[in-house]
Amino acid sequence: MQKCYNITVTGKVQDIGFRSVVEYAGRLLELNGLVFNAKNGSVRILCCGEDDIIGDFFHEIRTRGEQRGAVIRDIKKQEMPFIDLPEMFSRLFTDDDIDIGRKLDKGNDLLTDIKADTAVLSSFVIEQREHNKEQREHNKKQREHNKRLDDHNQWMKEHLVKMDDHNQWMKEHNQRLEKILEKLAEK
Repeated sequence: MQKCYNITVTGKVQDIGFRSVVEYAGRLLELNGLVFNAKNGSVRILCCGEDDIIGDFFHEIRTRGEQRGAVIRDIKKQEMPFIDLPEMFSRLFTDDDIDIGRKLDKGNDLLTDIKADTAVLSSFVIEQREHNKEQREHNKKQREHNKRLDDHNQWMKEHLVKMDDHNQWMKEHNQRLEKILEKLAEK
């Protein structure tokens, strides 16, 4: 049997897209209903459905809401007489002048905080530029060092080839000397 409920969700549930979460969950579960922001900071829901589906609805809005950043303090439901609600769950945009002003004030506070937070950036930028300059000088020295190492490695390769040639010559020379010594020992 279908029942209708007046639901109030309290906590940090405004200005984070919580109404969208509620609307999505209501449509997913095929509930009839409405969701809107209340002036006291809560989110209000009017919906109709079977008790077990309403339970699933609560679970969906709590889980998905918290994933979205909501901090749900409480969900209160109050049964009410049957009312004819929209068949497709809908989100109402109730942003009146007071609510829009509140949101603008919140944005201005954030901008003020950003200005205060960024005051230290000018010294950081100067330090970063100096660091970058030092890093470029270091990188230049490192490239010069790497070039010297490459030249040295090339010299070592050439030297090893000469050493191999010399060792081969010494081996042949020693073999000739051994033959001479053998001939001398025979006499």
